[in-house]
Amino acid sequence: MHIPLLLWQITFENDNIFVESGESPNKNKIILEKVIGLHKRWWKEATVYQIYPRSFRDTNGDGIGDIPGIIEKLDYIRGLGVDVIWLCPVYRSPNDDNGYDISDYRSIMPDFGTMADWEKLLEGVHQRGMRLIMDLVVNHTSDEHAWFVESRSSKDNPYRDYYIWRKGEGDRPPNNWTSFFAGSSWQYDEVTGEYYLHLFSRKQPDLNWENPAVRREVYDMMNWWLDKGIDGFRMDVVNLISKVPGLPSVGDPNVLNWGGANFMNGPRIHEFLKEMNREALAGRDVMTVGEMPGVTVEEAQRYTGEAENELNMVFQFELMECESYWGGRNVNWSLPAFKAIVDKWQQGLKEGGWNSNYLNNHDQPRMVSRFGNDGPYWKESAKMLATLVHTLPGTPFVFQGEEIGMTNVHFPSIEDYNDIDTRNHYRELVAAGWRPEDALTYYHDRSRDNARTPMQWDASENAGFTSGRPWLGVNPNYKEINVASQIGDEDSILSYYKRVIRFRKEREAMVYGDFRLLQPEHPTVFAYLRTLGGERYAVLLNFSDKPSSFSDEALSSFGQVALSNVGRTGFDPAALELAPFEAVVVK
Repeated sequence: MHIPLLLWQITFENDNIFVESGESPNKNKIILEKVIGLHKRWWKEATVYQIYPRSFRDTNGDGIGDIPGIIEKLDYIRGLGVDVIWLCPVYRSPNDDNGYDISDYRSIMPDFGTMADWEKLLEGVHQRGMRLIMDLVVNHTSDEHAWFVESRSSKDNPYRDYYIWRKGEGDRPPNNWTSFFAGSSWQYDEVTGEYYLHLFSRKQPDLNWENPAVRREVYDMMNWWLDKGIDGFRMDVVNLISKVPGLPSVGDPNVLNWGGANFMNGPRIHEFLKEMNREALAGRDVMTVGEMPGVTVEEAQRYTGEAENELNMVFQFELMECESYWGGRNVNWSLPAFKAIVDKWQQGLKEGGWNSNYLNNHDQPRMVSRFGNDGPYWKESAKMLATLVHTLPGTPFVFQGEEIGMTNVHFPSIEDYNDIDTRNHYRELVAAGWRPEDALTYYHDRSRDNARTPMQWDASENAGFTSGRPWLGVNPNYKEINVASQIGDEDSILSYYKRVIRFRKEREAMVYGDFRLLQPEHPTVFAYLRTLGGERYAVLLNFSDKPSSFSDEALSSFGQVALSNVGRTGFDPAALELAPFEAVVVK
C-alpha cells in the first residue's frame, strides 16, 4: 500500500529510527534500518583497548603486572580516546595457561591484587567515562577448581557430571580428538579409572554444558559480576561449549585427529547462548563479543543478528588462519586473498550483524611484524594497519602496545618462552624429526609470547614495566620503541593512534556507512569506499614496501585529504602513486 509521505512521522527511541503511519489505526512502529544501515548502539561506536594484566604494569616489583598498575595508567588509556577496556582474566588461577585456567570465578588472583583493587579499578574506569568488560572463560575450568576436585573424587559425586568423563577404548582414550595445545584431548585419571575431556591443557577440563546445573552456575556467576557493575563480557572460545552427542572419533579412530567439526558450533550452541542471554544479559545495556574459532559467516549471522538475542559480535579467525606472514615467509598468502576475506565478512554481516576488527591480540603475533614491516617501514606500516582497523565497519580492538608499534620478539632459546602452546608444539616438532633450531625459528613468528612481552613504557631497565625480574623477557628493542619516546612526538605511531581513533569517533560514516571494495585483485593496494548519505570517504592502503600506482573511476570526485600517515596534503586521482605502506583517507 502506498502511503503519502506527509502521513509518515519519524521519531527516535533508544537510538532507533521509527516511522508511524497516520493511515494505520494501530500506529504500528516500523524499524527503518535502511536509514542508517543498522541500529545505533554505544558498543558499535566504541573503541576497545585490550589489557593483558600480567604484562601491562607491575607496581610491587614481583615482575608480574597487577591491577594497581592498570589503575596507574588509566589516564594514559583514556588519553588514547578509547571507550572500553577489555581485561583479560584476573581471576584466581594456578596459571597453567596464564589465567585461562580458572580455579575460582569470584576471586582475584593474588598476583594481580585484591577484590578491593579490582573495585577501585572499576570505579576509576567509570569515573573517566569508560567501560569495563571482563573475560568469561566457561568452556573449561582449572583442574584445581572446587567443582573438578569433587568431580574426580568418585563416580557418584554430585559434581561428577559437571565435566565430561568417559571410559577408554581398551587402552586408548575415548576418541581420537587432539587438543589445541597438542596431543590427545583426553587425560586418564587413576582415581576413578576414567578419562576427562580437555580441549586445551590437561589442567583445563571441559565443563559439561549438557548439565543444566552447570549452566545455572555459569549464569549465576555472570549475574554476580554484572551486578558489581561491569559492562559486558568477552567470551573465551564460547562456540566450543556444545559438543556433538556421543563424541565420535574423526576418521581413523586409531590415529590422533583434529575433531573440530565435533566440538565447534555444536548442535545446541544457539540454544545455550539464547538461554544465557535470557538468564544473565537481557535487560542490561552491556557488550558481548564471543571468541569463535572455526566460525563461518553464515554461523556468525545467527550469533550476532539483532533479532537472535545471542551476542553483539564475534571474533572470527579467518584472517588469522590465512598464515599471512609478510615478506615471503609464506608464499601462499596474497593481499587479494586477504581482501576477499575482509569483504566476505563485511558483506555477510552488514544486515543485522556486526563485525569486530582486530589484527592482533594476546593469542596472535604482533600485527606490524605479521602484516606490515617491522624493519625500514616500521612506523609507516604500523600507521597503515591502524588506518585499516579503524576505518572498516565494525568495532575496532587495540591490543596493548599496538599503539606504539610493538613488534615480535625472537628469543634465543625455547626455555625463554613461557607459552604452553609454544612449548608443547615445539616438543612435538622436535619429536617428529625437526632440528631444534628449525623448530625454534618456526615459532619465532608464531608464538603467542610475541604478544605477551611486557609493555614498553620507557627506555629504563625492563622498559619501565617492573623494578624486579619480569615474568617474561622484555623485547630488546624497548629502548627505541616505548611510550615515553612517542608521547610528545606528533609524527609517532602513538600520536597517529589518537588521531585515527578521534577520526572515526567524529565521522558517523566510518561507523555506520556502507562498505564497497575497489579492485579486489589489485596486488598491493587495499582500497574501499565508506558512504553514509552524502558523506563519502575513500580509503587507500599500500601493503607494499614499494610505491604503488592506483586508479579507479570511483575516485574521480574525491580530492580532499582527510587523514594521512605520511603527511600527504594533495590528492590527484588521475595520477595517484602511493608511497611504501602509505595510508590515505580522502573525502
